[in-house]
Amino acid sequence: MSIIKPIAQLLGYILDILFMGLNAIGIGNIAIAIIIFTLLVKMLMLPLQIKQQKMTKLQSVMNPEIKAIQEKYKGKNSDTVAMQKMQAETKAVYEKYGVSQWGSCVQLLIQMPILFALYRVFQQIPLYISQIKVLFLNILGLNGADGISSVSGYADTLNEIYGKTVDWSNTSTAVTTLNSFTADQWTKLKEAFPAFSDMITQNLDKINHMNTFLGVNMSQNPGFGLHIAILIPILAGVTQFISVKVSQAGMEQPDSDNPAAASMKMMTYFMPLMSAFLAISLPSGLGVYWIATAVIQTIQTIFINRYYDKIGTDKIVEKNVEKRNKKRAKKGLPAETIVKGASVSTKNVNNNKNSVSSSADRAKKLQERKEANDKKIQELKEAAAASGKSAKPGSLADKVGMVSRYNEVNDKRK
Repeated sequence: MSIIKPIAQLLGYILDILFMGLNAIGIGNIAIAIIIFTLLVKMLMLPLQIKQQKMTKLQSVMNPEIKAIQEKYKGKNSDTVAMQKMQAETKAVYEKYGVSQWGSCVQLLIQMPILFALYRVFQQIPLYISQIKVLFLNILGLNGADGISSVSGYADTLNEIYGKTVDWSNTSTAVTTLNSFTADQWTKLKEAFPAFSDMITQNLDKINHMNTFLGVNMSQNPGFGLHIAILIPILAGVTQFISVKVSQAGMEQPDSDNPAAASMKMMTYFMPLMSAFLAISLPSGLGVYWIATAVIQTIQTIFINRYYDKIGTDKIVEKNVEKRNKKRAKKGLPAETIVKGASVSTKNVNNNKNSVSSSADRAKKLQERKEANDKKIQELKEAAAASGKSAKPGSLADKVGMVSRYNEVNDKRK
């Protein structure tokens, strides 16, 4: 995606400045930089997470009403009019709570490019941190200084050591490839270029010092060996699992027979396992990033949920509607239309059977009243006809008699 590159460059620039600051105070370490950088990014993305959790809270309140609408129009998928009514009533529910139907999609569209860009940065850290990149360029001799590139046929030798054919004249490719070298491959490199062995050792020691954290090299894959690095994929899976469970705590759990329940359960276990598996096969730096992300997100989720639990859903709805009404006011629309219209719609949804029943009762009562009035008028007509002119002037019977005689005259004219 073309949008990923500029975002990655911006994030990489920030990471580079952060690392230089850490290095200036004597703690120039990749893992520490990753943890602090992840914290900064998560804090910058905090407004998005707050909105997302607010929508989750509201969704749990809205779901019963939305389900009632879906149940109301169940089996009417082929009925265009019914589907339009269902969409209108669903929209009314969202408007009632001041929630955008596409809000979650917008949140995802904003976050995904940032997450992909972060992945790219942490996968190619030496390209973005200038103080590490220069050490690799020193070894290669691609920055004007003498290096292994000055030896004839160096590219073929490097390909033989690496086991694949690589364009070593490309700075980005060369630096990224050297960063993935194992300890055995570095030993072979020194043996292949004995004239630069000391220079390679000096630069490599600096690289390893910056890359190593608690005995783990951030540029190396943990693998399946029994060593301290295996803790990274384990912690990545465990922290991811905790993060998922905490995020689901504020969500309405679907019924066990609902397909969504099986899907949610699968994601609860699948995502942590996937994180653990990827952390085994990718550089340890990425695993540290996933651990830091999960821990920070879990803490943020707990505090945000506590905040929303404290203020209550009613207050959230009130603020949402107030905000939406301000937008409507700018468009010249009345503020109360959303709330009143939604209230009527949702009331009809929640009490559909009662509404139908009460409508039928009202119609029945009106019909009974009409029949009673007609009967009374007929009786008065008959009384007026029987009494003729003897009816008391101005009485109801006299007036009915006048109407009756008027109708008879009109009937004869027709």
